[in-house]
Order: sequence, then structure tokens, then C-alpha cells
Amino acid sequence: MEKLIIAFLLMSLTVPAWAAEKKSPQTITAIEYASPEQSVWTTRTYTNGEPANPLLRVAEILFSKAGIPWRSHSYPAARMFKSLQDGTAQFSMLVKAPALQECCLLSHKPVTVLQIRAYHLDGTAPIKNLNDLTGKNIITILGYSYGSLSRFLDDKRNRINKNVVQTHAAAFKMLALRRADYVIDYVGPASEVLVTAPIPDIRWEVLSRQDVHLILAKNYPDAPKVMARLEAIAATIDIERILWEAQQRNMNP
Repeated sequence: MEKLIIAFLLMSLTVPAWAAEKKSPQTITAIEYASPEQSVWTTRTYTNGEPANPLLRVAEILFSKAGIPWRSHSYPAARMFKSLQDGTAQFSMLVKAPALQECCLLSHKPVTVLQIRAYHLDGTAPIKNLNDLTGKNIITILGYSYGSLSRFLDDKRNRINKNVVQTHAAAFKMLALRRADYVIDYVGPASEVLVTAPIPDIRWEVLSRQDVHLILAKNYPDAPKVMARLEAIAATIDIERILWEAQQRNMNP
């Protein structure tokens, strides 16, 4: 009997820890997708007041395929960057910005392109390059930075007369009344306005194309691996088609 007890004790010592203790499942940290409150993609909002940002549909597919729980929230621009810097939010899709370099990883390849256009009536000279706006009377929308264009548009040496209006709709109404030469606007909001209130002789040229990247906070668990996973998923889906379909829904709600 004593020998049996000793044998049993020896066998119990050889049982591996993973067999003796049931391993608890790993918890996946939820991601918050932060986006600007004043969207460059749409004028539409959901019933909760959040912008109907077409990139939300891209995020939905990315995180679903990656198995990562997520939520979205829009912020004023400065607070959005702060939320990514302090870890309140962990993800976004934005153009490259100095404010993100220390806190965040950026995808190696862009996922889409953000366009800014110069809109004008037929008979007004087309804009072949930025210098063609010198001395012109333009309309811009309050609250937008216009990215790299702002330095040129705000430079007094370029003698540009800026009419700043509150809304995209007001900008195009002013253009239709020939109170200025050009509207400088992002393609998404402009397209929505022109579907609702068409201007028959409207023309446009592209002023700026800016690459939009996946942004992931460095303090998110296993951030480099997660970014690599999201990039791999992004490469397998037709993001431009997803955005087009979402934008069509916004233009025809």
C-alpha cells in the first residue's frame, strides 16, 4: 500500500501545469476609432449626431475579419489627435500628420486617397496648378484646414480673396450666384451637396490628393502585429468599392 501511494505521488509531480490548470481565454482589448467631428468625407450624420463617415464601413470589415471588438467616436480635430496621443482612442484613418509620429504606427501603404477640388462655373478659367488661384476670389468652408493647401491660400502675397462660409451648401449657393470664382472643397461633401442642389454648368479640377493611412496607437497591445494583420486584411478587400457604395448611400439616403 505504501508503495502505491509513493507511485501516485511521483506520477502527480509529472503532470504538466497546463493540464493541472485550465487556461483562461485571452481577452482582446477593444479599439476606439477616433475621427474628426467635422468630416472631410460627408455632410450626413446618423441619428446620434455622429458623421456618416464612409470609412466606418471599412473599419467594420477590417475589425470583423481581425476579430477585434471596436467602437467609434468623433471629436473636434485637436481633441482627436490628443485622444490618439494619450491612448483614449487607439485607431483612425487619416493623412500623415506630425502629431501622430510619436504616438502611432502608420500603415506602410495608404488605404485610399483624399481629394480637394476647385469647383467653378463653365466659362471660368480652369485651375491647372495652384498658382492659377493667385489673385482669385474663392470660397472656403469654416473649420477645415485644407491640409497642405492652407499655406498657399492664406499667404497674403498670393492676393487671394477668401470668402469663408459656414456650410458646404452655402458655398455652392454663393458660387451659383457668381459671387466668387471658385469653391475649394473636399470631394465627398461637395458631391453630396451637388446631388441635392445640382448646378448644371459646374466644372472642377483636382487641387490636392492626400494619402490616407491606417493609424494605430503604439500603446495598443501587440501593436506592430495588429497593424500587420490589419494591413494584410486591407490588401484583400476592395476599399474603393466599399467607400463608393457608402458614399452612394450618403448621396441617396
